[in-house]
Amino acid sequence: MARIAFLDTVHEVLWERLVQGGYTCEHAESMTREEIDAGALAEHQGIVLRSRLTLDAALMDAMPGLQWIARSGSGLDNIDVEAAADRSIRIFSSPEGNATAVGEHAVGQLLMLLHKLARADRHVREGGWNREAHRGGELEARTVGIIGFGNMGQSFAKRLMGFGCRVLVYDKYVSGFNGQYGAQEVKMEQLHADADIVSLHLPLTPETHGMIDANWIAQFQRPFYLLNTARGELVDTTALLDALDGGQMAGAALDVLEFEKRSLEGLAERPVALERLFEHPQTVLSPHVAGWTSESYFKLSDVLADKILRTKQNSL
Repeated sequence: MARIAFLDTVHEVLWERLVQGGYTCEHAESMTREEIDAGALAEHQGIVLRSRLTLDAALMDAMPGLQWIARSGSGLDNIDVEAAADRSIRIFSSPEGNATAVGEHAVGQLLMLLHKLARADRHVREGGWNREAHRGGELEARTVGIIGFGNMGQSFAKRLMGFGCRVLVYDKYVSGFNGQYGAQEVKMEQLHADADIVSLHLPLTPETHGMIDANWIAQFQRPFYLLNTARGELVDTTALLDALDGGQMAGAALDVLEFEKRSLEGLAERPVALERLFEHPQTVLSPHVAGWTSESYFKLSDVLADKILRTKQNSL
């Protein structure tokens, strides 16, 4: 039987379905990179992980029997995709599993910004009742720009349909989706000209790293709100804060931060920009949980099981 090592904790449905499908599953959630380098997984055909370890070419070479990697989640930035392809190692991911959670979370954070809900909550708890200072704005009156129209961008667009807002979508590598979920396919120039709100749904790549910088922000025709539920390193935090202070931006909702660790869990440091972000009244923050719901925890593993078992069946 093929041996599968679970390097991270995921929903038990994946283990159960793989065992039922004829695989031998083994716990390796505490296994270190050094142990893998020393050959601890040399005989394994598959591994399951989230983001605890970075799988580079050297680590793959320490697993000569590896046939596939199952990444619970959507991003592949902790996997050297080219090295895997060179070694004929297949990669499975499960962006379908948490797309609903991300779409709903993005809408929730957007409404918090427009209606000043977090600030109003704190204000009332502190004994205040200043209604005019907390007058909100309606989503229906806004134009929302979505950058990236994969599973997450489509999920966000789908959930915007009931609000009556205009939705513009730019995707450098995908086209032909005009009208899907009421979205209008546009060039980046039109998004800069018309958007009141921009939501990022992009992978972290050398091309997108630091994409949201001072020059990019300066191209907008009016102050806009920024949402980021993708990867923190897409955004230059200092440029974002300077734009908020200078009036080029109206607010920002960030589920991910530039200063997260490479494991994507926790913060690597507390630089000045991060302290400024924490104190800024025009921001809404959450700890990289847009895709974390009770439902998505199950679906992420169930989707992986579907893909792995379907591939196995097709190879018979």
